[in-house]
Amino acid sequence: MDVESTLAVDWWVVNGPKIAEGALRIALTVLMAVVVRFLLRRLIDRLTRSPSAERKPKLLRPLRERAPQALGVLVSERREQRAKTIGSVLKSVTTIVVFGIAFIQILTELGMDVAPILTSAGILGVAVGFGAQNLVKDFLSGMFMMLEDQYGVGDVVDLGPATGTVESVGLRITTIRDTNGTVWYVRNGEILRVGNSSQGFAVAVVDLPLAYGANLASAADVLKTAVEAAVAEESLEKDVIDKAQVLGVEKVTPEGITMRVTVKVRPGRQWAVQRALRAKLMPALDEAGISLKS
Repeated sequence: MDVESTLAVDWWVVNGPKIAEGALRIALTVLMAVVVRFLLRRLIDRLTRSPSAERKPKLLRPLRERAPQALGVLVSERREQRAKTIGSVLKSVTTIVVFGIAFIQILTELGMDVAPILTSAGILGVAVGFGAQNLVKDFLSGMFMMLEDQYGVGDVVDLGPATGTVESVGLRITTIRDTNGTVWYVRNGEILRVGNSSQGFAVAVVDLPLAYGANLASAADVLKTAVEAAVAEESLEKDVIDKAQVLGVEKVTPEGITMRVTVKVRPGRQWAVQRALRAKLMPALDEAGISLKS
């Protein structure tokens, strides 16, 4: 055996066990990272899966929920989408954290100084975050909207740039459809205020135009009787949650006088109730001989 072969054998005898041990540790680190990631993702899937249509996913139970029950089947769809989006974020964070730690462990095992790498990664992260600040802003805004349940699928909202019914809520984009059927894609980071007409309760407001010669006292009595009879009907009773109120004269214009009637209703049902009341109150005034604005 020549000198070079002898030196190679001697080097392997000295360093071979260390290399084999290091390779085994690296393999175990990778295997452990894959297993931990798999288990955490399975746990997140279990937390975001609804046990039934009536029950919330476990992930959402500690969080506030403002989904109006008037949405019916859309409530479960809203919950599912909310849990799915939050679960997707948790999965991404889990993957980054687990594989990031494993990568640092492997570099340490190879004898590399990880301090400069961590410093460079921090600087790179700041640079990327600064360059993509609008994207980061959209994602953070979307995340807080999800956690706070400011709105969801089926809600009627006013987002400033657009008003309509929410069709989907993502971390970056909210999709709503207005009354004309137009679909609007609104970036979450651009939403400065949210007006939600589908939470808690709503108020059905009916304005009735009267002529100048109308007897306002008689009109108020007729409206009170007619609206009480209307809300007692089976078609409206399930939507009304408080007594109707005849507020009286709302405004006086050169064209005539407007009287206002209001009633507190279930969220999202105010428009249907308004149409039904208007269809009943106008004929009642006409039958009582109350002059309507032409």
